[in-house]
Amino acid sequence: MRAMIFETPEGADALKPADRPMPEPGPGEVLVKIGAASLNYRDLLISKGGYRKRQKQQGLVPLSDGAGTVEAVGPGVEAFKSGDRVTACFFLDWPSGTATEHAMESDSGRAQDGMLQEYRVIPASGLVHTPNNLTDAEAASLTCAGLTAWSAIVRLGRAEPGDAILTQGTGGVSLFALQFAKMNGCRVAITSSSDEKLERARELGADHGINYADVEEWGQPAKDWAGGDGVDNVVELGGTETMKQSLIAVRPGGTLSLIGVLSGATTGNVLLPFIISRDVRLQGVTVGPKDAMQQMCKAIETANMKPVIDKVFPFEESAEAYRYLASGAHFGKVCISVSGS
Repeated sequence: MRAMIFETPEGADALKPADRPMPEPGPGEVLVKIGAASLNYRDLLISKGGYRKRQKQQGLVPLSDGAGTVEAVGPGVEAFKSGDRVTACFFLDWPSGTATEHAMESDSGRAQDGMLQEYRVIPASGLVHTPNNLTDAEAASLTCAGLTAWSAIVRLGRAEPGDAILTQGTGGVSLFALQFAKMNGCRVAITSSSDEKLERARELGADHGINYADVEEWGQPAKDWAGGDGVDNVVELGGTETMKQSLIAVRPGGTLSLIGVLSGATTGNVLLPFIISRDVRLQGVTVGPKDAMQQMCKAIETANMKPVIDKVFPFEESAEAYRYLASGAHFGKVCISVSGS
């Protein structure tokens, strides 16, 4: 079967096609024909060895996100059957509740092979049924970005109608956060360095847009937009360069949902009094468990919500998909068609 592998973690140019033996499902396992996969920022880090000793260094099949069709099931599998459309969970062994060290090591496309191959054996514990209204590419986008946003807004953020939400940028997580927040009756502001992307976000339901290239100190304008004391929940994706403005924007008692480090992983510019004296909650968000994935899928199908897909690359152009994501030109998710579905 066809696969894409990183011979060594040296960036997109090191991604090469390979022929791998056809896998067979064992007890509790499912053989899935992967229809499509999607990329995340973490995949750019992994492609360059960004996880160092925590990632496979040679011959890695990348990507955590994939969706497709059940080809066969192993002994003891009752929840899935041949022909079912399924989507992989990010953590293949985190069924519910609080995360554990074991659960945190059960992701794929890092230390173990991922979804950029025609067939993948996946534990039944790491699969959910694909929402009926989604294509494989749309479903693949749910695995990491979708569930991360769901956790930030719903599972951990506990959004209520009327809440003011601020989300950063127009990548996959941010646009999912916008969609889930609007689904829950919230007001949403979004930031971008592109007026064109802000206009597209408004078409998705954003109530307010801030161009951070024009307004570098955007924390106070965001707070003023929210009215009252400020924003209830900031979906914090930037890291080093955005944290201070997020703390200015958030209300006393509000939440910063910490997800990304796109501008750096250090927090030397964080003013601790903004947190301590204002009772602000810093909430780390690391995707989520399977039961949250199932809840999210049910909500998506009920609302007939469609993820925002920027572009789907053919399998043979997987390396180009990496380059496109790295360029920052995308609006929404970047996907790869694996088996042509």
